[in-house]
Amino acid sequence: MNQMTLAVKYTESLTAYTRRKTRVVNIGDIPMGGDYPIRLQSMTTTDTMDTQGTVEQCLRMAAAGCEYIRITAPSVKEAENLRNIKDELRKRGCTIPLVADIHFTPNAAEVAARIVEKVRVNPGNYADKKRFETIEYTDSSYQAELDRIREKFVPLVKICQEYGTAMRIGTNHGSLSDRILSRYGDTPLGMVESALEFIRICEELKYYDIVISMKASNTQVMVQAYRLLVEKLDEEGLQPYPLHLGVTEAGEAEDGRIKSAVGIGALLEDGLGDTIRVSLTEEPEYEIPVAAKLAERYAARSSHSFIPELKEYPINPYAYKRRETKEVYTIGGSNVPRVIIDLSRANASDYKDLKSIGHFYLPEPDKWTMNDQGADFVYTGTAPIDFMLPMGLKEIIDYKIWLGLNDQTNKFPYLTSLEALALSSSDKPKGTTFVEVWSKDLSPELIQLFKEHDDFIAVLRTRNDHAMAAIRRIFSIFITEGIKNPCIVRRDYGGIDNESLHLYAATDVGGLLIDGLGDGILLGRSQAPIVSQKVEFEELKVLNALSFGILQAARTRMSKTEYISCPSCGRTLFDLQETTAMIRKRTDHLKGIKIGIMGCIVNGPGEMADADYGYVGVGKGKIALYRGQEVIKKAVPAEQAVDELIELIREDGRWISPMEMNLQF
Repeated sequence: MNQMTLAVKYTESLTAYTRRKTRVVNIGDIPMGGDYPIRLQSMTTTDTMDTQGTVEQCLRMAAAGCEYIRITAPSVKEAENLRNIKDELRKRGCTIPLVADIHFTPNAAEVAARIVEKVRVNPGNYADKKRFETIEYTDSSYQAELDRIREKFVPLVKICQEYGTAMRIGTNHGSLSDRILSRYGDTPLGMVESALEFIRICEELKYYDIVISMKASNTQVMVQAYRLLVEKLDEEGLQPYPLHLGVTEAGEAEDGRIKSAVGIGALLEDGLGDTIRVSLTEEPEYEIPVAAKLAERYAARSSHSFIPELKEYPINPYAYKRRETKEVYTIGGSNVPRVIIDLSRANASDYKDLKSIGHFYLPEPDKWTMNDQGADFVYTGTAPIDFMLPMGLKEIIDYKIWLGLNDQTNKFPYLTSLEALALSSSDKPKGTTFVEVWSKDLSPELIQLFKEHDDFIAVLRTRNDHAMAAIRRIFSIFITEGIKNPCIVRRDYGGIDNESLHLYAATDVGGLLIDGLGDGILLGRSQAPIVSQKVEFEELKVLNALSFGILQAARTRMSKTEYISCPSCGRTLFDLQETTAMIRKRTDHLKGIKIGIMGCIVNGPGEMADADYGYVGVGKGKIALYRGQEVIKKAVPAEQAVDELIELIREDGRWISPMEMNLQF
């Protein structure tokens, strides 16, 4: 074995789907955990003091299938008004459990715990203040801080015990306290320890009605933190508490769905997760169908076809490191993962226009150009393109067709594993060659073939419903066998709707990318022929954007502006959906820049985590602008704030106007 391996403790199996067994936590009359279904939840966006508005929104959420509703309680008055909201909902025949969302205010939590079925506290700001200070602690001074936290937290625990109220201990990556950051750094371990400090207190008091979350906007950090949490709970002999899954500040539209699926899906694949909240900058009732599609995929997953067991995993699942590979052409090595688009389903004559995959022909100067989401390769199968491709775009062609080409320049052969194994050494293609590897066909002979030909690129595929695990096993074997050939992850989806396509592909491929596995992505639809050029154009456009979106959500290739926008709640100080759309309209051409858009200071500098710039509500009609986590401009009038944000980007030399961008293309 050529690679050190690690025993995996966060999941029962890396290949057989088994949902993690947890305690059952009763939340109203809808229990969570154990053998109960994965629960769906969301959060209101209305002002908590607007009783009727909040009730009406709750009813819409319940009608959409929401099973728990979270409502912000930033102060005692909002906490007290939860009773009016609850009473009105009960009068309207709605018994859905309510969850009070608490930040900074223990007294509000203590009021809410007497009213609602569950309270959420954030360890990062429940008993701590965040000043972005580094503090040196001795063991005794750190213990004194833990004693202080205990004093503030114990009253809430006792109230929850008395009233039968459940609690979510919800750590957020962006709001870790100065104390935790000083002790553990900005790490998944810091997130886990932040929650464990509170959990240990609960267990000392024999209070176990706990749900835990480890939310982050960075999908890699989020997944690593949940995995580490499960391992630490087991190591310390603590209870196996249910997990609340969510990617915080995921954004809106397709980007928000892709990012949520990458993080949430990667955990669901390994049986982790008992409730889901998809945080979209949209109306809360729109979050529920998305969460339902993610959860429904696992209702019968345990019946998937057998995948041989992996006893150990040859990577560290708690820290990102990309699999080491040899560069073949422009794939693998230090290259970003590549995007390959499947053009094999229609006639070559249909592809004169490649706008759908980011390549544009300009007739007047007679040249091609591309945007930041221009595909790197096209797979044409048995129908090679009959015109010169734009510079930089290369073609992959089925082997038997490739053999008959007069000109094989910038055209690479694609072989099935049977074809590759059947050829003699002298007949094998020289140079970059793509070889298809189905999960069930991985054999010692095929492994030896890759060892002997380091210019072969593996295209990994599976028909198993448990796709991520099946392909992950191939990667694991390659690593332990010392195979450093680049690998493309190929997944084909049938006639499903586009939202399901986004969620499934982001889960299957994104879950691998988060672990550093994959040097490229090739997504396709069913093998049915294209019915029209219009349908073909739209399908290719969707697949191309989806491929780049998954790579960005997994933090492996940045090709566009990223918006870390909170989903809005009763604390929000401006119209988040309208403002996000306005900022996106002005800035979505800025490749690789991350902009945080936060409705209030709770979701401010901390929650933006690694954003380059921040737009944060600090009062009615007032905005604070951030560079990283440093406030640059305070109390900017809202009507001027977007212009001021652009000026800040300009000052840093990172602004380019849309007109200048168009001239480049």
